[in-house]
Amino acid sequence: MWHKTQRSTAADEQGFTLIELLVVILIIGILAAIAIPSFLNQQTKATDAAAKELVHSMQVTAETYATDNSGSYTGLDLTIMNQYEATIQTTQGNNNAYASGVTTNGTAGYTVTASSTDGDTFTISRLNGAITRSCTSATGVAGGCNNGTW
Repeated sequence: MWHKTQRSTAADEQGFTLIELLVVILIIGILAAIAIPSFLNQQTKATDAAAKELVHSMQVTAETYATDNSGSYTGLDLTIMNQYEATIQTTQGNNNAYASGVTTNGTAGYTVTASSTDGDTFTISRLNGAITRSCTSATGVAGGCNNGTW
């Protein structure tokens, strides 16, 4: 008798139905639709963070240069920045953020700019002691640049 019951239970278990498989595939699709955009946004944030770090290094380098030159930023350019701080990449390449510009205004101040690999630019300006930070987003994706500031 027990043997007969065991065979009927095994015969009822044929596998998953098509509906069950479709429900599982639907759930996996919904989870992927949520996770993929979030992952892509994290990549943008990472590249922007590298550019922010670089522009901050440029700011420190500019201040060091001014200390060495009696408070004057005159003559500061990307080549000199790279001589002061070898980690400042001055050309685009290797999928890294790079220093895209520096302008000076004598003893009044400077503007340093770094670009991320996705084209966003981050700028730190010093004019008569006041420091401002600004940015432009090339992609429009919310990374590290929000409404022109960071």
